[in-house]
Amino acid sequence: MTDHRQFTRRHFLKAAALTASAPLILPSHVWAADADAKPNAKIVMGFIGVGTQGRGLLGGFLHSEDVQVVAICDVDANRRDYNIKKVQEFYSKKTGQEYKGVTGYGDFREVLNRSDINAVCIATPDHWHAIPVITACEKGKDIYCEKPMSLTIAEARAMANAVRKHDRVFQTGSMQRSDSAFLKGCELVRNGAIGKVKEVYVSVGGPSKWCDLPEEAMEPGLDWDFWLGPAPKRPYNSVLSPRRDLEKIVHQHFPNWRNYREYSGGMMTDWGAHHFDIAQWGLGMDESGPVEIIPPDGKDVKRLTYKYANGVTMYHGGLQGYNFGCVFVGENGKVCVDRGRFKTDPESLGAEYKPGSLPIKLYKSSNHLVDFLKCVRSRQRPICDVEVGCRSVTVCHLGNHAYWNKRPLKWDPKAERFIGDDEANTWRDRERRAPWQGTIGNYWKA
Repeated sequence: MTDHRQFTRRHFLKAAALTASAPLILPSHVWAADADAKPNAKIVMGFIGVGTQGRGLLGGFLHSEDVQVVAICDVDANRRDYNIKKVQEFYSKKTGQEYKGVTGYGDFREVLNRSDINAVCIATPDHWHAIPVITACEKGKDIYCEKPMSLTIAEARAMANAVRKHDRVFQTGSMQRSDSAFLKGCELVRNGAIGKVKEVYVSVGGPSKWCDLPEEAMEPGLDWDFWLGPAPKRPYNSVLSPRRDLEKIVHQHFPNWRNYREYSGGMMTDWGAHHFDIAQWGLGMDESGPVEIIPPDGKDVKRLTYKYANGVTMYHGGLQGYNFGCVFVGENGKVCVDRGRFKTDPESLGAEYKPGSLPIKLYKSSNHLVDFLKCVRSRQRPICDVEVGCRSVTVCHLGNHAYWNKRPLKWDPKAERFIGDDEANTWRDRERRAPWQGTIGNYWKA
């Protein structure tokens, strides 16, 4: 029987992640259903980046009885003011009196300098994840950070090192781990339901390209130089940070900075941080990764191919006849998973499955945000801990490097270095624009 309450939580979270057309609204009883006990004090939160995805996450956390939102940060004054207004209206309605307890900032460092803030939600473009995350660790804040975790391999490791050094709780926003269909699929695979895994097919889009957009008139209220931050200097274009009527956002186009290498790894990292993440989970590779990456050559190699040391081959692209984001192929059958969809071939493989009933039990979470808040209380590692996010996004980055440079690569997942390829090892990180050069190097050494 379907648990309607669980489905409702997942539905709202997915709606925010996919469309973010309005602030996410989760009634208090939905959060209470996941709570083990009433907390004695609120978790005080600040939000850094309140664009498309950040606005949805703000709505989700705002409706938790466990959270008090006190700070909104964005380099776009229009987005910042819009979301401050929404928070003020929410708390005013809730308390029955005018609420002015949320402050706006244009610089994330001002948020992180506040001693009253326990945790931050970071939903900036990808090139602006690592530096705020590391700074938050140094300031003693716990962190919910949107996926993909980083822009480069070095940034991912630096973030993981900073989280461990400063003993922070970190949740990567790869929400599919908190969806029962993916839990079911990965538990079946890990427990040998399809026998020895031979292949995995991951269906996501391709890599990003260097930005070639023309200059446009500046968007009023946007601090463009701060939006660029460590990325190369370039003229403003509304594709990267659209002008929009925030009250009618559902009818407007969303930012497309994900298409460009200066800011993102394209769909390889955007959706890859979901489906490659599930592949890693199902293969038991949360602390490792592939050892060889082979780009398509138009001849013998038809698609990007990853090889793992245990003999598994993973392909970038779907399996013909199976329209799913992630398909595991084993000696005895297939497990196919996607958002809201699950299938085994033969069907009997999953017929008797009950969560937690198999010998190998994976971490169960039915709500990604609640899981983070619970771990802030307990100081345990959440379902998509920083090491998970680091390893999964590294898989995505490795694929991009093979595509961009059109050559096979050998990878040492323990040392996180390319084998016998000094040039490729220089690709693991990028130069940053002043004054943002030093932070990554403090936690990662080439």
